[in-house]
Amino acid sequence: MSINKFRLRHLEKQKHAGATRVSSLLKRPDRLIGLILIGNNLVNIAASSVATIIGIRLFGDVVGLAVATFGLTFILLVFAEVTPKTIAALYPEKIAFPSSLILKNLLRLTLPFVIALNWITNGLLRLLGFSPEQMEEHSLSKEELKTVVSEAGAMLPAKHKSMLTSILDLEQVTVEDIMIPRNEINAIDVNDDWKVISKQLTNLQHTRVLLYRDQIDDAVGFIHARDALRLLTKEQFNKSSLLRAVREIYFIPEGTSLNTQLHKFQQVKERIGLVVDEYGDIQGLVTLEDILEEVVGDFTTTQTRPPSEEVSEQDDGSVLVDGGANIRDLNKEMGWHLPQDGPKTLSGLIVEYLEDIPDANLGLKIEGYPIEVMEVKENMIKLVRVLPQQRRKKSKD
Repeated sequence: MSINKFRLRHLEKQKHAGATRVSSLLKRPDRLIGLILIGNNLVNIAASSVATIIGIRLFGDVVGLAVATFGLTFILLVFAEVTPKTIAALYPEKIAFPSSLILKNLLRLTLPFVIALNWITNGLLRLLGFSPEQMEEHSLSKEELKTVVSEAGAMLPAKHKSMLTSILDLEQVTVEDIMIPRNEINAIDVNDDWKVISKQLTNLQHTRVLLYRDQIDDAVGFIHARDALRLLTKEQFNKSSLLRAVREIYFIPEGTSLNTQLHKFQQVKERIGLVVDEYGDIQGLVTLEDILEEVVGDFTTTQTRPPSEEVSEQDDGSVLVDGGANIRDLNKEMGWHLPQDGPKTLSGLIVEYLEDIPDANLGLKIEGYPIEVMEVKENMIKLVRVLPQQRRKKSKD
């Protein structure tokens, strides 16, 4: 009963004879328990009867009965109950596999008695409101599976554990959590002077760049660096030829989970898309690489700065943080617990908390973290100073 069910299924798939026998026995636990208890009780009652007879003959009625009772209880507890069951609990496979061979044969011999016993007990269970046929399936939830992965010990390297738990978390993370905000998207305005556009194309830092007219919501499409390089080598390279090489935009509704978006990228054979809200306004940009980095960690350069470049620890224990830093990334890197169910950036979190755009040198506290607004520019909080909760507690101590 204490054998690992998931390891048992794995061994059964590998055609392990012992695992197959144990699995077949566990399919009808009522019969297995009935068989074991029939044998167990027969032996115990028989031993009790024999011990009582021997005790009375050797020591008389009263003393013999007491010696038989306490002596047999001690022997049964030590040698028939605690010791063997402890060994079985510690090494379930070593005990269960060979024992299943004996139990399987005994079940065939005693099947009529076991069926009769089960018929009586199952009838009693139904009277009490239980159905033996409807056994509870012990499937693992997502959180339980994460616990199994984290408790795997040396069986899995730490990096593999992190990847597995990240895969399980993809359903809980949305594209807004990892997207490049619209104000940080590296894009080219096709209405600019052609010399400006040509210079931007020759200095592309990414394989794909967005083209738009006047404002980013009027997006035209993406141009691949390979296509731009091919056009640059031609004499007739102008705005018209550039626009003809533009690839169609793939739009992503906000709120889409990373797990869903990963499958959609795979289905439509795309690697990049624009996140739009319910009104069709562009909110940000997401790439396939961004989603993969959520699983395996950073392996490429991205358009956004990593949190380590947005955070600067000071000598006094405070931390200077860029207002546009992603809250989820800050929590992961700094071990903080700022709320993640609302705005995605620290600036947005402060504005939502105050319900107003603050002035510089304003102090507030969010979830126990003292925060000071250091710089505000263009209706955006550019720089804040944070005294983390754990450091504040240490200073109190």
